[in-house]
Amino acid sequence: MRNFDLTPLYRSAIGFDRLANMIDTANRNEQQPAFPPYNIELLGENEYRITMAIAGFSKEELDIQSESGSLTIKGAKAADEAERTYLYQGIAGRNFERRFQLADHVKVVKASVENGLLHVDLVREVPEAMKARQILIES
Repeated sequence: MRNFDLTPLYRSAIGFDRLANMIDTANRNEQQPAFPPYNIELLGENEYRITMAIAGFSKEELDIQSESGSLTIKGAKAADEAERTYLYQGIAGRNFERRFQLADHVKVVKASVENGLLHVDLVREVPEAMKARQILIES
């Protein structure tokens, strides 16, 4: 991917530094590992779902945190004390950490595990003060 020089944006625009930081973070996130695979769905106008394949992880081994516009999902496998001899090991049971940048007013509403898939539901709730409102014209 190409690197972008955002210096002109900083020189001529006020208050867009958060946008520039988001672009820079997205550019750096290209190096994130591909494990575990995930989908991001648009369920409605303001509803989203992240579905992550977490085969072999129990809900106790997962940690989901949302903080200041960032969603972090971590999986830490408990140590397996039984020694195993694999002829082929195709199921990845390694620890992972996946980060997602959330837009303003996007909140996590619930998370669930079903059939080896983690579902994280998100919703964008725009405050009343920021919604468009009708202005009455006086005579």
